[in-house]
Amino acid sequence: MIHIRRGAVAALLALTLPLPLVTAGIASATSPAATANVATTAPAAVPTDPPALPRPLSLSLPRPTGPYAIGRDSLHLVDRGREDPWEPSAHGRELMVSLYYPARTGTGRPAPYMTTAEATTFLERQRQAGQLPPQAEVFPPEVLSKTRTHARTGARPAAGKHPLVVLSPGFGLNRATLSVLAEELTSRGDVVALVDHAYEADTAFPGARTLPCTACAKLDAIPSPDAGAAFMADVARSRAKDISFLLDRVLPGHHTAWKRSGLIDPKRVGMAGHSIGGAATTTAMAGDTRIRAGANLDGTVSAPVPKQGLNGRPFLLFGDQATSRPGADETWDTTWSRLNGWKRWLTVTGATHLTFTDLPALAQQAGLPTPPGTVPGLRGSDLTRSYVSAFFDQHLHGIPRPLLNAPNPATPEVTFQAP
Repeated sequence: MIHIRRGAVAALLALTLPLPLVTAGIASATSPAATANVATTAPAAVPTDPPALPRPLSLSLPRPTGPYAIGRDSLHLVDRGREDPWEPSAHGRELMVSLYYPARTGTGRPAPYMTTAEATTFLERQRQAGQLPPQAEVFPPEVLSKTRTHARTGARPAAGKHPLVVLSPGFGLNRATLSVLAEELTSRGDVVALVDHAYEADTAFPGARTLPCTACAKLDAIPSPDAGAAFMADVARSRAKDISFLLDRVLPGHHTAWKRSGLIDPKRVGMAGHSIGGAATTTAMAGDTRIRAGANLDGTVSAPVPKQGLNGRPFLLFGDQATSRPGADETWDTTWSRLNGWKRWLTVTGATHLTFTDLPALAQQAGLPTPPGTVPGLRGSDLTRSYVSAFFDQHLHGIPRPLLNAPNPATPEVTFQAP
């Protein structure tokens, strides 16, 4: 298992890009010289309808399955008492947070997927690395940024108190890449805090700033695997501090920074993350007992779980079969042995590292073929949100979910590991 596969991200994004129109041949066939030649050798052709122009590519997230409509706010947080680990010149440690909340149907305005600036810098980073094919040069960032979501800004909140689930994305990936999971959890009654950690992805911040992935460049410059592993452990520990600061500012209390913090039940807080975000989940739980349940989506556990475990709190390991099965990643073997509460270790046959994000589902929606032996993107998205939402339903809402108890004929891709 790998913490980050930026090349894989680029390759998958490249798959979502439309091929440029091949117009040179059409132009030559309709040039004046060509038309004159046709007129002297054949009778005039019967007029026909012009060929249909290709429809512009338009993407949308899969529809959530829960009963609630979805509201979304944006929150900029700055921890002035802490130096940014990747950019010493920064004035504190910054976070950008998308706060999703159960809302009333028919209120608010459609929320964007990501900004055009974020999409532009993300795609440009892949081009500079030589990881996008030539046809990607014509791909407009607006296609990615305008992916249709089901969240709405300014929506009126639904009544009641709700659990809070914090989501942390993979290294180098914008928080938007976990939007499908965020929307699903919210539609089922959770408040969700989807976090971008400054300088760990290309992220738009207030003041028309799009901060670069400085940490990505630092990782690329590390010469040895052992040093790289130590670096990622530092990333996990830094993110754990980010999450504790986030909880200080969004949970109800005297220092809350979110106007809707009253929607949160502070006794029901969970966390999940993809890749290094999953690794950071165990680290955050080890240092902050407010987090009552956690899930790791295909992330090597860079910073080990304490030998004493997580004080009996429930935890879900959910990864791809090829690299997350017992014996394939020793950090998962160690983590499993130290978890001392309710726990499950599930793997998905045919999954890749990115199956647990939005990207494969968007690629399939664009009409691209699924590589042989790989779970289709939309199917992978369905499996991820079904099992992760079942986990939080059971451990934050108190709703038993038999899906977590044994293999299910409806989801044959999912294997229950029992090392």
